[in-house]
Amino acid sequence: MDLKKYLAEKKRVIDGALEKYLPEVEGPARDLVRAMRYSLFAGGKRLRPILCIASAEAVGGRQEAVLPAACALEFIHTYSLIHDDLPAMDDDELRRGMPTSHKVFGEALALLAGDGLLTEAFRLLCSGDLLAHIPPESVVRVVELVAEAAGYKGMVGGQVADIQAEGKPADKETIDFIHSHKTAALITASVVAGAIMAGGDSGQIEALRTYGKGIGLAFQISDDLLDVEGDTEAMGKTAGSDERKGKATYPAVVGLKRSREIQNKLVREAVGALEAFDQRANPLREIAYYIVRRKK
Repeated sequence: MDLKKYLAEKKRVIDGALEKYLPEVEGPARDLVRAMRYSLFAGGKRLRPILCIASAEAVGGRQEAVLPAACALEFIHTYSLIHDDLPAMDDDELRRGMPTSHKVFGEALALLAGDGLLTEAFRLLCSGDLLAHIPPESVVRVVELVAEAAGYKGMVGGQVADIQAEGKPADKETIDFIHSHKTAALITASVVAGAIMAGGDSGQIEALRTYGKGIGLAFQISDDLLDVEGDTEAMGKTAGSDERKGKATYPAVVGLKRSREIQNKLVREAVGALEAFDQRANPLREIAYYIVRRKK
């Protein structure tokens, strides 16, 4: 399959839906929505919503049915980036090649823009647009799944561990915890949510959970490697920032060569988990290989 074409088409559909779900407004909320939209439309890969759709299609579901949930996942991811860039956390000035939200709108509005995106995500997950296609019991399962992945048991917990590990000697156990929670948890939830909403059986859902965990960790290892070897202009964010901040990363703990070995093993295992799936899972297989090749 032509993965580049597939990703571009899915991104076009998702961007159109995001415009629908977060349009510009006038009145007292105008500046807040402007700040929310600034980060949401700053040019992201839309990996999490694409994974949600690809997973649903792999078990026989339809893109249109899961699109509101896919967009909710992008809202959550974008909120996490806004907060991650704040001076109180990573204090980054560039994101996706553009000034970060707090550099444009100030810290207070950036913080509230993140809050707004997170809250709106859960409204979308309970919306009539989703319930028109997905059984209520499946929607409830997805809301619980995504909340756990985004909260202290997942992304937020990983962010705390990441902050607390800065400037300290790190071991592989620590870095595995940080990466599996801060990054892999929401990626895994995106994959599993698609399968749940599309009516996947328990075996399919567990296989896709294994796939999601593998590519989620591999994705973060790519970020670690790119921070060492990547180019600021190509990535759209400042290269070398992890080392300057004393971040706990795979290259810092096990070195570049071993990091690549671990990443390749994770991708092989992730693709192996899809063995029982037919050609409808080919986008998921190709995305796993893309994670290793990506340059930003």
